[in-house]
Amino acid sequence: MNKDIFISPDDGKPSSLSSNLSDSQTFKLSDFLQGFYFPAEWEKHEATWVSWPHKEASWPEKIGSIYQHYCEFIKIVAEGELVRINVADAEMEAFAKSKLMEVGANLSQIEFYHFPTNDAWCRDHGPAFLLNRDASFTTQKLVLDWGYNAWGGKYPPFDLDDVIPTEIAAYFNLPVIEPGIVMEGGSVEFNGKGTVLTTTACLLNPNRNPHLNQSQIEGYLKKYYGVQQVLWLGDGIVGDDTDGHIDDITRFVNEDTVVTVVEENPDDENYQLLQENLEKLKEMKLWDGRKLNVIELPMPSPVIWEGTRLPASYANFYIANAAVIVPTYRDKNDEKALQILQQCFPDRKVVGIDSMDIIWGLGSFHCLSQQEPAV
Repeated sequence: MNKDIFISPDDGKPSSLSSNLSDSQTFKLSDFLQGFYFPAEWEKHEATWVSWPHKEASWPEKIGSIYQHYCEFIKIVAEGELVRINVADAEMEAFAKSKLMEVGANLSQIEFYHFPTNDAWCRDHGPAFLLNRDASFTTQKLVLDWGYNAWGGKYPPFDLDDVIPTEIAAYFNLPVIEPGIVMEGGSVEFNGKGTVLTTTACLLNPNRNPHLNQSQIEGYLKKYYGVQQVLWLGDGIVGDDTDGHIDDITRFVNEDTVVTVVEENPDDENYQLLQENLEKLKEMKLWDGRKLNVIELPMPSPVIWEGTRLPASYANFYIANAAVIVPTYRDKNDEKALQILQQCFPDRKVVGIDSMDIIWGLGSFHCLSQQEPAV
């Protein structure tokens, strides 16, 4: 049975959370979080969480065509870890199983949880798992449940998505902490060694946390994610309805190296903003003084739907235990991007999966998934 643990934040207001800790324990939040951090994506996973796609409005006239490549993604992830899928009910679970069997996925590596969602973007509405590697600590894993408002209220309703982290934490009897502000998983990128990378375009957008300035948001990132440093880039790519998520532009591939997308065509509307981000990255240093290594990753040719540019990017790859899965776009740069990423991850196979239908939903494999790290 879940117990209540009372956390006293810095403002002195107590809050309760479900936990597997003993009764009647009281902590200051800063003391409780001491030693917890958000692991890098390449650290070992216990599982990958996804939310089964079902919202037709997210893929207008396309949702039926996304399942093959979506299930191929799950199949590859399941080769090296569990895949945990949020579904609405038994009917959706049966449908999902049928689609997964069509691609030959190993169902013994796939678990289903009847946690209904509004949409499929688990990177943003899923739980943020923190770890504490100190074996003497009572609990070594907890869940952050940031507020979620569907990217500034763009796509209501989002009430089901907003409670997913707490539902998962309660099921697995994990402590859950609610920082009390809006934050999406796709807006933050970690090296697991004290640094988080993000964008001003997203985190300072007034449709998220208009009452907070940049310094205050940095404070939240450091306090709750267990980092020492926040590095800021500017704008995200054209067509990104999230207002500039970092996981479409720049990603850590090891603790001191990033890949960042660049546009080859000077006349392209992404060219200048990506050059500006590139120049910022070249000047950045990690909190311990080391220079950040920067590897350029090409952009695919523009992908257009009904006159609107979609946020197609090779940076939206997902690092699983057994593989790195990269969205591809039937483009001349597909193979080049795969080769660059294979050099970045010599101990993992790098696999490209066609994302031309999935990108109609304005995201790809990283947007659709959230890792649960292994203790």
